[in-house]
Amino acid sequence: MPETLNAREAILNRIRTANTAANAAARAADYQNIERGYQQTTTLDRETILKIFLDHLHEYDAHVFEARPDTLAATIAEVLRTNSQKSAIVADNFPEENLPTGLTWQRESESTKDQLNTTAGTISGCEVAIAHTGTIILRGTRQLTLLPDRFLCIVYEHQIVETVPEAFARLEPFKTEPLTFVSGPSATADIEMTRIRGVHGPRFLDVIVVRD
Repeated sequence: MPETLNAREAILNRIRTANTAANAAARAADYQNIERGYQQTTTLDRETILKIFLDHLHEYDAHVFEARPDTLAATIAEVLRTNSQKSAIVADNFPEENLPTGLTWQRESESTKDQLNTTAGTISGCEVAIAHTGTIILRGTRQLTLLPDRFLCIVYEHQIVETVPEAFARLEPFKTEPLTFVSGPSATADIEMTRIRGVHGPRFLDVIVVRD
């Protein structure tokens, strides 16, 4: 027992030492000195970036639609109608004015896990999207993208960046918050390479890209 306690104390003392102000400053300096030879800024024009992003979404079997700000509600209605969907659970911060009339909806914070698990679908915006990887990043909507079978995400053109470093730079203010990275519908494969959807999240991903 004494040896166990001594080992624990030794570990805790190392942590306390590592967390001193002097060591924290040294680690910050070391971090700044890391060589960063990879691409960190945009090299492509906006149309090319958008095309790469859309191409990746199609490769991932997402259903992609385009809209303008003044046609967004109508496009959402079209997507829901295509999926025979008359109700949805909506992210708390999604603007109500963008929701089409005739849709029965409720906010995520007012929904139970059972409701999220059985809903016809969910709707959310995003924080940023990455063209190079076809990834959409959401803030604070983990249940919304894990439990439902269908997920509709709204991505504005100005939210799409070319590279991963650009995306992380935009996410810096939210680095202590939950973030969800979505790259196509949930899918996995077993040892026989049989592809199965919906194991870790929605089987169907609908994306509306709003051209600014």
